Amino acid sequence: MSAEAKNSCSPAERLLDGYFRAKDGNRPHLLERVFAPDAKLEVRNASSAISFPAVTTGREQIADVLVRQFGRVNENVYSFYLSRPEGAVRQFSCRWLVGMTDKESKAVRVGCGKYEWSLAYEPVPCASALVISIDVMQVLDASTQRQVFAWLEGLAYPWSSASAVVRTAPKLEQLVPVLSCLVADVDV
Repeated sequence: MSAEAKNSCSPAERLLDGYFRAKDGNRPHLLERVFAPDAKLEVRNASSAISFPAVTTGREQIADVLVRQFGRVNENVYSFYLSRPEGAVRQFSCRWLVGMTDKESKAVRVGCGKYEWSLAYEPVPCASALVISIDVMQVLDASTQRQVFAWLEGLAYPWSSASAVVRTAPKLEQLVPVLSCLVADVDV
């Protein structure tokens, strides 16, 4: 995000953008600008295709789980928020989409779910808690990389919409569970 774009964003947007920049770019130090030192992370995982601890407490532990350990296994990570916070909200819930490759097998993972952010603005803007619901995580063959990443690279990063995701998705049978999960969020 350019300095000009950062200045035009709300504090909530800057926090959320910082989270993806840290996670997707494997930059754990950036989480110092996102989470409070005693922040809490809860993961509600409905998928067996990826795993995280159910509860993690503390910014350093969150950085370890969501950036360091995640980055040891995954690469080419593209994450998207499917709506934006308006103003200095204290609570923000939104759908998300992620695509990535497994470093070892080169398999593609595409998933979606919901974020529930708890934000504070004093003494500095930060997240005090994050609940991540992983609704669907599909594993696709490595041969789908070109199609999947062309799609993900065509979406606005990090702010997109369910309608853009569904409308531009490649015609791959393995993506149907992800797209079906998001289709409820698309205005028909």
